[in-house]
Amino acid sequence: MTDHDVTDDYEDYDEIGGSGAGPSADRARAVTEFLARELVEDTDAVAVTASPTGGEVTLLIHASPADLGRLIGRRGRVIQAVRQLARAAGTLDGARVNVEVAE
Repeated sequence: MTDHDVTDDYEDYDEIGGSGAGPSADRARAVTEFLARELVEDTDAVAVTASPTGGEVTLLIHASPADLGRLIGRRGRVIQAVRQLARAAGTLDGARVNVEVAE
């Protein structure tokens, strides 16, 4: 093993996280959008918007009204799973993430 600065391995990491002007949830947004597109029938109608508020980022999933049941699932189990995955992805960017579905 050679002696080198550990940050050399991660010098491009800041570019992944965003502009640095508050919490960035780029990974969480990408994960949420991917999952939403995989769950619905009308993939073109899916859009995920991010709105930072304080130290938290809220991701809002927009989808076709016909696909809302697929996103939410029975007893809300599907959207709960999406929320958990988005929160896990958000921690990689140092952001607290919440996911909502637009009605």
